[in-house]
Amino acid sequence: MRPIRGRRSFLRPAAAATAVLALVAGLLTAAAAPSAAVASGPVIDQNFADPDVMKVGRTYYAYATNSDGRNIKWATSTDLVSWTVQASDALPALGAWADPAWSFPPGGSGDHGVWAPEVFSTGPRSFVMWYTAHDRASGKQCIGAATATAPGGPFVPRDTSLVCTPETGGVIDASSFTENGRRYILWKNDGNCCAQDTWLHLQQVTADGLRRTGAETELIKQNKPFEGTLVEAPTLWKHGGTYVLFYSANFFGNGSYVSSYATSTRLRGPYTKAEAPLMTTDAFAGTVRGPGGQDIVAGPDGDRIVFHGWDPTFTYRAMYTQRLDWQGGRPIVEGAKIRYEAEDAAFTRANARYAAGGASNGVVVGGIDFDDSRVTFTVYVPRAGAYRLSTRYANGSDAGAASHTLTVNGAAAGTVDYPFTGWDNWQVSERTVTLVAGTNTIAYGKGANFAELDAIDVA
Repeated sequence: MRPIRGRRSFLRPAAAATAVLALVAGLLTAAAAPSAAVASGPVIDQNFADPDVMKVGRTYYAYATNSDGRNIKWATSTDLVSWTVQASDALPALGAWADPAWSFPPGGSGDHGVWAPEVFSTGPRSFVMWYTAHDRASGKQCIGAATATAPGGPFVPRDTSLVCTPETGGVIDASSFTENGRRYILWKNDGNCCAQDTWLHLQQVTADGLRRTGAETELIKQNKPFEGTLVEAPTLWKHGGTYVLFYSANFFGNGSYVSSYATSTRLRGPYTKAEAPLMTTDAFAGTVRGPGGQDIVAGPDGDRIVFHGWDPTFTYRAMYTQRLDWQGGRPIVEGAKIRYEAEDAAFTRANARYAAGGASNGVVVGGIDFDDSRVTFTVYVPRAGAYRLSTRYANGSDAGAASHTLTVNGAAAGTVDYPFTGWDNWQVSERTVTLVAGTNTIAYGKGANFAELDAIDVA
């Protein structure tokens, strides 16, 4: 595609180098800039990673990866907002198959590598926990089961593991899904430990949740740039007629960790992944770092997504809950901005082109140079109100500042203003717009001088 950016848009080599330096500085500035795309503060502001939530009666029970000397931490709440972390260990002993001497980090004096619990009820006084631990025989991670007569345990482990495939790198991150009276287990094979693919698996289990049965299905593996070398932490939820497979991806130990999703009309797939992740550090404007390990629960005010994120010093992973809305089968997390790519918008008298300099998705729209030029985005919001509109742009106009006119749902809404950046130096201009519940149109037209559009974020 021809790179039409507007008049006087060509960069000399020196200018291109300057633009790259400016881009780096601009990204640092943008990461620190205030934004409306923020999450509520953590509801458990201490180490409570990989949260799983279950409701029994009027009480919500949350379970988390080992920390503070406990194999499984747990907490209770009546509203998903105010939580009490309990002092006891929900799983005080591990199954005979697990190595209780193994610690994390290996060789250290830390916790015993008991990860990502999943708890569910199989009867009035019958509860099952699936957990990940270190298998003493293979040296890999495997998934075990334990039972209890109360949600807080103590859970008594089974002697043998439930899922253990060391040949695929081991297994982690069990979760449960039920439909038509049948229960299924999902898990991840830990292939990233040893240069293998990581697949999310699905298989039916017996009614008591203690034995696998029937065919095993591979659902998705890592194949998108934002996923890095792995996908993990599967959570399956059905909304209407759509199966929504939530998952986490990339490295859990820093801000690159993300949550995303894939959808299907059939339980065993095929599943189609979303083009962009659902929750990222940037989507929350840095107020949550590395959001992941998610679970979904029906709350008092509708569906909620529960997940962890690092504290500002990357010392511990706290627990968050956010409202989860839906556009058909598409999940929308309150407070997390949604990106719309300019090349996917409807545009007239404008041109899409491949772009350098870190453009989102590598394609932008330029040539918005005429009175009848328009780039029109169709966006969806679950509730009416004021939203933060963040426009990713580049402005290389010789005259300095540039702008686009803005029209929201057919009504003039002023301009979006762009300080000079140089071409292919993608920065963000923010302003507030008022949107109606449901579908909205946001249109950009010719303003002062010349600028290109990369994408917009709405939060």
